[in-house]
Amino acid sequence: MVKRTTILLDEDLYEYLIRESIRRHGSSKKLSQVVNELLRKTLFDGEKVVQLLSKEKVARTTAKEFEEFRRKLSRRMEE
Repeated sequence: MVKRTTILLDEDLYEYLIRESIRRHGSSKKLSQVVNELLRKTLFDGEKVVQLLSKEKVARTTAKEFEEFRRKLSRRMEE
């Protein structure tokens, strides 16, 4: 079910959304569709992150072990 609402956008956000609507759909008349797409992607991706963070961890490591791993990985990336 579609709900109609009014939101107040800062000018830079409005301009971004208009440009995005034109880029995606060739018209600024699809502004609602762009807003819905971006909100849906952002909100649902955020839920996935929260679920991932709240799941039981399958591996354990200390801060010292993690830092050592990070340094080794950084060295490999620089090579």
